[in-house]
Amino acid sequence: MTTTLKQYEPVAGSRILSVGAARGNLVVTNDDIAGPIDSSDEWIQKRTGIVTRRRADRDLSLLDLSTQAAQEAMEKACLSGTDIDAVIVSTVTSPYATPSAAAALAHNIGATPAPAFDISAACAGYCYGVAQADALVRSGMAQHVLVVGAEKLSDFIDETDRSISFILGDGAGAVVVAAAEDAGIAPSVWGSDGERWETVSMSRSILDLRDAAETARRTGDTSALTDPDSKLWPTLHQDGPSVFRWAVWSMAKVAQEALDKAGVRAEDLVAFLPHQANERIIDELAKQLKMPDTVTIGRDIKETGNTSAASIPLAMHRVLQEDPSLSGGLALQIGFGAGLVYGAQVVRLP
Repeated sequence: MTTTLKQYEPVAGSRILSVGAARGNLVVTNDDIAGPIDSSDEWIQKRTGIVTRRRADRDLSLLDLSTQAAQEAMEKACLSGTDIDAVIVSTVTSPYATPSAAAALAHNIGATPAPAFDISAACAGYCYGVAQADALVRSGMAQHVLVVGAEKLSDFIDETDRSISFILGDGAGAVVVAAAEDAGIAPSVWGSDGERWETVSMSRSILDLRDAAETARRTGDTSALTDPDSKLWPTLHQDGPSVFRWAVWSMAKVAQEALDKAGVRAEDLVAFLPHQANERIIDELAKQLKMPDTVTIGRDIKETGNTSAASIPLAMHRVLQEDPSLSGGLALQIGFGAGLVYGAQVVRLP
């Protein structure tokens, strides 16, 4: 006799119920960071569109930012921690390789024993999280999934680096994904291109730091550890021109594919929420996609900077805060970054 295994009962669709946000508690102007990179406020604004970036001080952790954003999203959705069936945190800046930031966040918000895990997909991490939350909900495995994109990038910057450090900020954005009778999250388009692995990456691995410490202990020569010019701490860097070309040309095709899979056109959207990488990239993507003037384009980068996995939910939070009438409309969101990786989907705004 063959035994038939039971399965979860799938549901028709999923949607984003709410969005929460937390930004670093320090406002850092272009003048504040221009000196070490021999630049100016004018040059930074022209190249990136950034006027200020938000960064967190030493006492405000990645977990603190995540908790603040999650609590706002849950409050807006009229949910408590016990209503959350899974917690997903997208980040590349957790100070611990393990345990996960998601497990600590689940505890902070009272969601234990919900499954909790981190995603390392850099600037595409939030879209990866939404894709997984959508699948979890529609499969019947979860009723409510908390997705958080959170970064404390200021822990991994080189103040003299002209490639990426000067654009980076700290923050967290959170959404609650829930079951719905109609689809509020269209099919996700996601992928990777590991051949470009070094295009956006760390200056060195933490094993290099370990090896330097062991050498200093063995030889008694601590100069490599104490010399401020040795730059042993891993920091972010990128090949800016290569990233720009890839983002503008390749990601426009991914964004169009996401629209096609959703069965909508650019003119059906009320908002376009790209990763807040650089305002020139945002403008070029909108141009490639022929976004009409009726579509609100997320531009959180101007005041918050590039916050990697947090940037799309932070942009969503800002456009809804500035124009609540967008609620219920369709938005195209797309993230892309280190890996190289990318993810996109059309969603109905909460």
